[in-house]
Amino acid sequence: MTSLKRLVVNADDFGFTPDVNEGIVEAHIRGILSSATLMANGSAFSDAVRLAAGVPSLDVGCHLVLVGGQSLLPPYRPLPSSVPELLAAIVARQIRLYEEMAAQVGRILEAGIAPTHLDTHKHTHLAPPVLDAVARIAEDFEIPWVRRPFDFPMTAVRGAAPWLKRATSEGLQFLRARFQRVLSRHHCRTTDYFAGFQLTGHFRTAELVRLIQSLPEGVTEFMCHPGRCRDPLRSASTRLKESREAELEALIAPETRAALQECGVELVNYRVL
Repeated sequence: MTSLKRLVVNADDFGFTPDVNEGIVEAHIRGILSSATLMANGSAFSDAVRLAAGVPSLDVGCHLVLVGGQSLLPPYRPLPSSVPELLAAIVARQIRLYEEMAAQVGRILEAGIAPTHLDTHKHTHLAPPVLDAVARIAEDFEIPWVRRPFDFPMTAVRGAAPWLKRATSEGLQFLRARFQRVLSRHHCRTTDYFAGFQLTGHFRTAELVRLIQSLPEGVTEFMCHPGRCRDPLRSASTRLKESREAELEALIAPETRAALQECGVELVNYRVL
């Protein structure tokens, strides 16, 4: 019998650095991580592809990148370095959204990986022009699942999230209706619920256990950013460094897997959905 509560645990940033890749694979083999999204322009893309080939049970999607790193389109210029810079580039028509993301999906396909789901680095598809392009990518490449990054009410772990992240999450709710209309128009699927926007970089084992205990009936995606924090990550441009080690420890903790069993939560990925 299928559980009434199903959980996809997805690691973003696969391909970012070798030590992040290492932590993602460890979280899958030793813990509850069920899927990951791959950065086609990541500096450790080839390493991630190699590792993924050794763990075929890890479901791999595409982490579409419009902020940070290099474009995959000639002349291979740097992408905008921040979300405000991206929005300015969109207004000035200085970035080809669809073509850039199509090139990223194409590189993943050429590497022998058939992505089952899409999300975006820094949730840039919350911006309507990016969402429109992502939905077209999903339909054109027949990738059925797209992340809908609106946290469900997480009263049980509310104190773990910084107030600014909570306020931002709540403020983004006005985008939900259009977001769903666009995805439906392009025949994209989403999970019933999502969690992780507010908790990024701020959860430990206790918070993850409480989150599992509070899951609603249906399918929930939990976004996380595990990794090992060594020299490659320490020198990378990201605020998530030591927190990746803490997230990894939470994902592999015995208490976390025990919480899934005690609460009757079925661990799944997009491939089986």
